[in-house]
Amino acid sequence: MATTQPAMSPSGLPVEVVLDRATGPRRAEADELVALFGEVSGEPPVVWADRIIGFGEVEYRYESGHGGRSPLLAFAPTPRQHTVYLPEGFAERWADLLAVLGPHRASKVCLYLTRLTGVDREVLRALLERALAEARAQAR
Repeated sequence: MATTQPAMSPSGLPVEVVLDRATGPRRAEADELVALFGEVSGEPPVVWADRIIGFGEVEYRYESGHGGRSPLLAFAPTPRQHTVYLPEGFAERWADLLAVLGPHRASKVCLYLTRLTGVDREVLRALLERALAEARAQAR
């Protein structure tokens, strides 16, 4: 019997294919995000689950025994917005940064940026640095 790949795993899809899902001005912004995420992580971009651009990799295991792997840092470009994946509860814990980031929306684990216009790049970098530090600490 053939085994199936978990949904959240590297897909082998070229990064450019996913980047091209961002249209108009968002396409250049997606390139900018790839450069920023690469600088912060020191890792090359890899496509995960056919839609997410991830940098680095971490394995995790919950107390229940369930586990898997995920990128250390990741985002998904789309025609409508950039979705940045951050640690659970980041919006409450890092409210100081979000207060000065610029236009955004946040959910439990996602930061939504419709456009990078008005987004403070240094604040975005600080969010990514905190997320990376937390992911690496949890991997130990």
